[in-house]
Amino acid sequence: MLSSDFIRKFTQVAKSPDPDLAPAALLIARLEYRRLDASHYLRQLDQMGSSALERLDNVPKTERSPLRKIEALNRYLFEEEKFTGNKNEYNDPRNSFLNAVLDRRTGIPITLALVYIEVARRAGLRIDGINFPGHFLLRLPQQPEASLDADHDLIVDPFHGGAVLSETDCRKLLHEHVGEEAAFDRRLLMRATKQQILIRILANLKRVYIRMRSFPQGRAITELLLALNPSAMTELRDRGLLAYRLNDFSSALRDLEAYLRFTSRSAGGSKSDNEKGNDEHAAIWEHVKVLRRRVASLN
Repeated sequence: MLSSDFIRKFTQVAKSPDPDLAPAALLIARLEYRRLDASHYLRQLDQMGSSALERLDNVPKTERSPLRKIEALNRYLFEEEKFTGNKNEYNDPRNSFLNAVLDRRTGIPITLALVYIEVARRAGLRIDGINFPGHFLLRLPQQPEASLDADHDLIVDPFHGGAVLSETDCRKLLHEHVGEEAAFDRRLLMRATKQQILIRILANLKRVYIRMRSFPQGRAITELLLALNPSAMTELRDRGLLAYRLNDFSSALRDLEAYLRFTSRSAGGSKSDNEKGNDEHAAIWEHVKVLRRRVASLN
């Protein structure tokens, strides 16, 4: 289990007003790399930012359109530095750790986006993350103070070499990852906050660990997700279920009882949603009954 000091430090860094995503991302990496020297990777990002600034300055002033800036960054990151999307080993957990992405020059959309954002920021260029369903994207805003400026922002796919996407491309991407029935809305292209980006990194990593049946690591991730959003009931439920898997019956019982207590207070939704919720509650209640007997036998 994670120490309370580590959780407190992560929460403080993740919720700080400092826009830098890298310190929190490197704390996440310490879940797997215990002896990680974060300063080494922060210096590397600083150096890359300086190099990126040189490339941007080399663009003639008369040609410094938003598209030319993106093209200069793309050449630097994807041609010179050789970053690429890891299509062959997409579910490798190393794709979610910033240090490994910088070492291996490969990752998934959100971690490549993090590198892109932080290198650009260090070069004096604001790039926003987009919490697009199924595939994290980037945006170069034309009005820096706007959270969503409709038609002229450049949408960038860091997983595919910094390709600039049209709205039609975004619609196709949505249908590819969510399904043909998914309705496109330009609000899907809104700027993601620092916490939203970190939560998505953690959620991706949690899914990978659970698929690998690496339950201790999955449980640690839920601790961090709950630290960022204590009202996330699905994370409370999953922490309890993972504790159950790990034979930590007292912790499992505490979390699952709390989950039933909190979620039973909420009502509403469609009939199918309510039926699904009732089925889930019934399954969790069965776990709770078993856990109560087990905990009682240990006392």
